[in-house]
Amino acid sequence: MVFLSRIYTKTGDKGETSLGDGTRVAKDHPRVTAYGSVDELNAVLGLLVAHHTGQAEADLIHSVQNDLFDVGADLCVPPVAEEKAGERLRVTAAQSERLEKAIDRLNANLAPLRSFVLPGGQMAAAWCHLARTVCRRAERDVVTLGRAAPVNPEVVIYLNRLSDLLFVLGRVYNNIGQDDVLWQPGKGQGDPLP
Repeated sequence: MVFLSRIYTKTGDKGETSLGDGTRVAKDHPRVTAYGSVDELNAVLGLLVAHHTGQAEADLIHSVQNDLFDVGADLCVPPVAEEKAGERLRVTAAQSERLEKAIDRLNANLAPLRSFVLPGGQMAAAWCHLARTVCRRAERDVVTLGRAAPVNPEVVIYLNRLSDLLFVLGRVYNNIGQDDVLWQPGKGQGDPLP
């Protein structure tokens, strides 16, 4: 259980922070960057829900936000070889499988794409596209971290599935894909700007 009685501690005033295991690292350490990007993604999803409270799938987004705290908790405690199963909160394959089921359910009502989709359309869809791009950055940050330090591989899988879910959800919010703005390759070449 989390208990916060003080919000400021002054322990980070010199550019360092503590990981979940108590290790002190610089605030720009790749591990901190990775879970910071996950936190940013969670905030974007909060804006999506706050601005579009009447939208379907709010429960799904809230469950993803909860999962993202699990991702952050996983990232802030480096895995160790002698770690026993269940000793630490770690992202599991079941969480990614839940996303896959949601993707399949949502995608079933969408027409197949014949072009890439430009970010935009309805406001909720635009928020989904912003969240998707932040999710991809978080995924890249975790991959970068994984080159230098141990990372639970399920975290990368989860973020990869989540970016796919956000893309599909953006299409759903674009009037089941009818309001998707499609890329037209080369459309602007040689044409004067409006």
